[in-house]
Order: sequence, then structure tokens, then C-alpha cells
Amino acid sequence: MLTPEDSLPFLLGLAVLFPLVSFVVIFLFGKRLDQLGSYIATGAIAAAAMCSLTAGAIWVAKHTPPAPHHAEAHAAVSRPSVQLTALHDGDHGHDHPHGEHAVNPHFMPPVYTGHWYSLGRFYGSEIAINYYIDALTIVMFCVVTFIATCIHFYATGYMHEELHEVTDHEVELRNGHHLKRPGRYPRFFQYLSLFCFSMLGLVISGNIAMTFIFWELVGVCSYFLIGFYVERQSASTAANKAMIVNRVGDFGMLIGLMAIWASLATFNFGDVDRNGDGTIAASEQGLFSLLRPAGEEGLHELHVPDGMVLQGAKGKVEELIVSAEPGTTTESLQTQILAQVPLWRDGKAEGDSTHYGYWLLVVAGIGIFCGCVGKSAQFPLHVWLPDAMEGPTPVSALVHSATMVAAGVFLVARFYPVFAPEVLLVIACIGCITLLIGGSIAIVATDIKRVLAYSTVSQLGYMMLALGVGGWTAGVMHLVTHAFFKSLLFMCSGSVIHAVHTNEMTAMGGLRRKMPYTAYTMLIGCLAIAGVGVPSALGIPFGFSGYYSKDLMLEQAYLFRSANPLWGSIFFYAAAGGAAVTAFYMFRMWYLTFSGEPRDEERYHHAHESPRIMYVPLIVLAVMAVTVAWPIFGNYGLANLIEQGRPVGLWSDMASLDGGYVWLHESKSHAEEIRTPVGLMAFGAAMSGIFLATVMYLWGSLDPNDARRAFTPVYKFLVHKWWFDEAYDYLFVRPAKGIAACAAWFDTQCIDQFLNWLAWSVRQLARAGELWVDRSVIDGAVNWLAAKTYETGSSLRGLQTGSLRQYVMFIAVGTLALFVLMSFWSYGFAR
Repeated sequence: MLTPEDSLPFLLGLAVLFPLVSFVVIFLFGKRLDQLGSYIATGAIAAAAMCSLTAGAIWVAKHTPPAPHHAEAHAAVSRPSVQLTALHDGDHGHDHPHGEHAVNPHFMPPVYTGHWYSLGRFYGSEIAINYYIDALTIVMFCVVTFIATCIHFYATGYMHEELHEVTDHEVELRNGHHLKRPGRYPRFFQYLSLFCFSMLGLVISGNIAMTFIFWELVGVCSYFLIGFYVERQSASTAANKAMIVNRVGDFGMLIGLMAIWASLATFNFGDVDRNGDGTIAASEQGLFSLLRPAGEEGLHELHVPDGMVLQGAKGKVEELIVSAEPGTTTESLQTQILAQVPLWRDGKAEGDSTHYGYWLLVVAGIGIFCGCVGKSAQFPLHVWLPDAMEGPTPVSALVHSATMVAAGVFLVARFYPVFAPEVLLVIACIGCITLLIGGSIAIVATDIKRVLAYSTVSQLGYMMLALGVGGWTAGVMHLVTHAFFKSLLFMCSGSVIHAVHTNEMTAMGGLRRKMPYTAYTMLIGCLAIAGVGVPSALGIPFGFSGYYSKDLMLEQAYLFRSANPLWGSIFFYAAAGGAAVTAFYMFRMWYLTFSGEPRDEERYHHAHESPRIMYVPLIVLAVMAVTVAWPIFGNYGLANLIEQGRPVGLWSDMASLDGGYVWLHESKSHAEEIRTPVGLMAFGAAMSGIFLATVMYLWGSLDPNDARRAFTPVYKFLVHKWWFDEAYDYLFVRPAKGIAACAAWFDTQCIDQFLNWLAWSVRQLARAGELWVDRSVIDGAVNWLAAKTYETGSSLRGLQTGSLRQYVMFIAVGTLALFVLMSFWSYGFAR
């Protein structure tokens, strides 16, 4: 019988390979497969989902403990309970007013590491195709494959027109006709398969080399899918924009990864057993063990490794080498340097309080986060995501839920043990700004897909904010719940667009009568993203999935505020205000689309419900959007499963280097004195947003046009998306084009002219050589020799008289001459 150590890598490895096999098969035989290509791709991702869910069941059966018996733990409804323990007098948690519960700081999360294939060693570090499996890996595999399966089924109906010749009404040719092109049905599913393979490979990656490769592959796949309608200028521009903007972030990420590798000399996340007896060689420790080693009290606190200290203290090392006594051996010098490393690390060197290596670790963390800023569309690299709507709607659903944008949040969660507290503060600030930008623009957007796009930007900001203030479980949980209801919302919007052939909500209205399945599943998605639920303070703790994850994030922000009043207040009130804004723009979207009277009778007349292959996945996702985070599953629920993946070192409070900022442990945010007011505030924020949207867009008591006229400057500011595109065009695009124009002028007018002159000079030299050297010298010598030969031949021709007697005389004379010559020759030898 297979053990979890064997079955989990096997099942998850199969889950990764199924989409890859699908991609290869469709790539090789796509033109012949036609509709069969969608069956292959859908079957492959469904098989991957089965493997992932089976692995999830094995994990839960192996690692989920029995329900706790403490009354205090039972009180934490919907909160992770596996590691919660009641604190008694004298425990370190009672000093804090929210320290009702604490997590066991000595808990080691279950992790399975290993490698499938070794590629070789690079400067002493092994590069291998290996895996790192923990609870986060299990959760992400289940989410990605389940949602991707629903999207594949949905796409078989949505992309049906690609089976035949397509007339693209958005592309007009010079002759005034619309573009006609062959359908690309198999190619679409080929790209989807590669996309899913890339994301799953990223999730299971066990080292930074694999992570970066799959990270870039995710970006390449998004480029193909966003630009699927490549003949459209808008789609081509959007694909290029996504690629270029993400490369900006990836440049920082590459710097961060290389800083870590250069200092730690390992690519692996987890420890690798090389001794065969269960022990770990020091040289084979992974990043997380090097950065979070077990301390004297068993706490895995952030520790700057010796290699990073030496990198930061190069000047000090050089001073020791220069000041060494003559005759000092290399071993003695190394001993002296290593003796100074702890002092340099802790800032206790004589006359020097610098913490060498620490700020290098901060820079590395910020560099890695730069990549996440690009992928997850965080400020200031958020501008690519709304334009990515140019791709087919199934692509939007996948990009905005379980793959592209989820990759950035996932990577922050995966690299969390690497981040110093100062990096977390940067993450929180960026997330706070992003959630405000995305939410504010969504208020005025009229394109149904762009409303959802800016909603994604805002929700990703929430996740980053939660992770930045120490809410690891809260951020990951919202990543999961958001994946379900956002994929649902995008697929519903695609169903609407498929029916009315427009993205503009101003041309919709009243569609719930024509499209009931789409309307009410989308309503469930709106309720979920708004975080609608009944607070526990009211006695009936029940809500949609977004209610649980949103409350966890707000509670952690409130806890951060209690320790850091200034920044904590900004973060908390921005998050609370963002909750109201989210509810407002989501219900504004639903009312404009499905309620009231039709605003375009012709489109309304032709509207119809989508086929079953499209609306059944909506129902499945709607059920998940309601139930996925329910606490009734107890220790087998989502929150507890995510909590098992909390990395080492995150089981106690943290503080910045100067002690100015404190991150209290997430378990303290579950205290009743935090949960009750935050829950009521979140409930009030959601209800106020829904009520305002209802008053303005359902009842009509307030005219949106009046508000638009009253706040015209603000409205224009938001319609132009905070002028980010214009600012980037002015600051970066135009200067880049100017530099390119100057380079082109220099190329054509200087370099090309010089090369042209050089070519002309060589040509003239060749002509001169042809005239003087070739013709006068070489040809002249050959011609002279030929002339002399001809003259000699002409002179000798006179000897040919044709007389036989003359020829006999020549023979006789010649014979006589030879006889005389031979006589003299023999006489000379005789002497």
C-alpha cells in the first residue's frame, strides 16, 4: 500500500502531466482533431482534478487531527482550530488584550520534499525537477484544477463558433468588409492546457529555478490567450502590454532570486536528505531552513544566514584580511572571520551597530515581491489587467481566478518565510493602495468585463494587504474563495455577452427574465464577493464564502491597528471602506444588467439563456461560492486545511528591526473583542453598499446622473482610470519612443551612412585594383608571356620546310652532337 510520501507526489505529478500531454497531442494533431481537441483538453484537466481531489482526501485523512476539546477552541467558529490552545496564566499570550488564543509555536507543518529528476549541478548547487508538497500545494491544486475543469466545459460552448470559418465584426478590412478567417478551436484548448500545466508546475515547484521557469511560462501562456484574436489591434496591444508590464516586475524578481541564491548557495525550498539515513546534511538545507532555523526555544525566527552576512560585510572581511599578521594561515583567517559573523549579524561589532546582511535580505524580499506586483496587477503595475479583457471570456475567467493573478498571491504566501517584517509593510502598503484604486474605478465602469477586472485588482489588493499585516491564513483563504466567485462572475458575464453581443451594461437591462440561470448564479457571485453574511454577534453565524475570508482579513487589519495605530488605522479603514465600495459596484453591475426594463429592445429581443454546457458549470461554481468556506465542516474545513500550511516561523509575534512595528500573531485576531465589532462593521459596510446601489439603480430614488454632475471632476478622474495610462505614456512610452526614434536616426544617418561609405570605398578600391593590379600587372604578365611564346613559335615555324633530306640532316647532326657530348661526359668520369 502506498504511503502519503509516495502517493502524493505520484498523484500530483500525474495532475501536472495530464494538461501537458493534452497540449502536446493537440499541438501535433490539432488541425485534424477539430472538436475532439476540446474533449482531450477537458478530459485531461478533469483527470488532473480527480488526482488533485484524491490527493486532498489523502492529505486530510493523514494530517487532520480530531476536533479540539477546549471550550475556547469551540468558540472560535469558522476559525482554524487544529493548532489553537487555550492560554493559562503565565503564558506569553495573556499580556496582550487579544491573546485569548495562541498557536503552538513549536508546530512543524507537514511537508513532503523530493525530486523526480536531477539536471546537474551548477556552481555546487543542484538543479533538479523536484517538488515541495504542503497544505498550500494541496489547496492550490484542488482549486486550480476544479475551476479549470468548469471553465473547460464552459469554453466548449462559448468557443463553438471557432469550429467554423469566423467573421470577425471587430476587424474591418480596407475594402470595407469584415475579416474572415479559419476557426482556431483546437488551438484555444491547446493554449488552455499549457496554461494549466504552467500554473500547476509553479505550485508544486520545489526550487527557485523551477519556480522562475514556470512563472515565465505562465506569462507566455497569458500572452497567447489574451492575444487570441490576434487580428484585432486592441487584442494585440493588450497582449503586448501584459507581456511588457510583467517583464518589468520579473526583472526585480530575478534580482531577488539571484540575491538569495548567491548568498545561500541553494535553489531548494525544503531540506533534501542526501545521507540515506534520515539526516540532513548542512549543505543540503533548503531556503526555509536556512532563513528560519530552530532557535534555542524551538522558535523558527527570521535568521540572516552566514552567507548573506558575509555578502553584506565584504568591506569588513577585506579589513580583516588586510590587517592579518604576516604568516597567518588561511584556516586561521577563516576562523577569525567566522567568529565575527554573529557580531556583524546582530550589530554588536565593536564600534559598529550595522546589522550586516539584513538589508540585503530586505532587498531580496522586495525584489521577489516586484514579480508578484506584476503578475497580480498591483500598483503601479496594475494597468495591464483591465486590457486583458480583450481575450475570450473563458480566458478572463481563468486569468482572474485560478492562474495568472493567483500566481502572484501564491508566491507571496510561498516565500513568506523569506520576507523580513519591513517587506511585509511594503506589501501591505501596496495592497492598500491597489484595493482603493481598483474599487474606485469599478464604480464608474460601464463595460461588464472591465467592472469585474477592476474588481479583481481591488480584491488582489485585499489579499496583499492581509498578507502584509500578518494574515497569512486570511490572505490565502480569500485567494481560494475569490477564485470560485470571480470565475463564476466572469463566466456569467460571458454568458450575457454571448446572448446580447455587447459588453456595455448601458445596452442591457431586464435580462433576468430571459436568462434566469445566468442572472441568479451571478447574484450569488455578487453576494459572495460583497461578503454578505450574518455576524456571529447576531447569533446565527452564516454567510457566503466571501463573508468568512473578508472578515478574517478585516480582523487581522484591526489587530495590526492595535499594535501600530497610524498605519494600522489606514489599513483597517481602507479595507472596511473598500468592502462597502465592493458591494456597491457589484450590485450596480447586477441591477444594470438584469433588473429594470430593457434599454435596447433589439438586443433584448434576441437575448436567450446559454446552452446547458455553459450554465451547468455556473451552477456548480455558485454552489462552491456559497459553501466552500463554511465552518460546519470543522477540522475538515477550508480554514483548518489552509492553517496546516502556515510556514515555519509564523507561529509567534514579529517586529521590525528597530522595533517600531509589530506583527501580532494571526490567532489573536480571533478574540471575541475583535471579532464582534469587526463583524458588525463588515456587515454594515456590505449592507450600506448594497443599499446605496439599490436606491440608485433599482428604485431610482437617486439619479446617478445627478451624482455624476455633482462630482464631475472626480467622475472624469475615475473614468480616465486615475490617468495612469496617460501618465505612463507621458513618462515612459513617449520617452522610449523618442529614444527609439533617436536610435533609428543614428542607425540610418550615422551607422548606415558610415557602412554605406565604407562599402563605396571598398568598391572604389576594388575598381582601382581591377584597373592597376589585375589588368596592368597580372593580366600584363600573362599577356607578355603569351606573346613571347607566340613569337618563339612563329620563329621556329620556319624550320618546318617539309623536305625529307633536311630532316635526315637534322637527325644526323643531332646524333653526332649527342655522341660528342657523351664522350666528354665519360672522359670526365674516367679521370
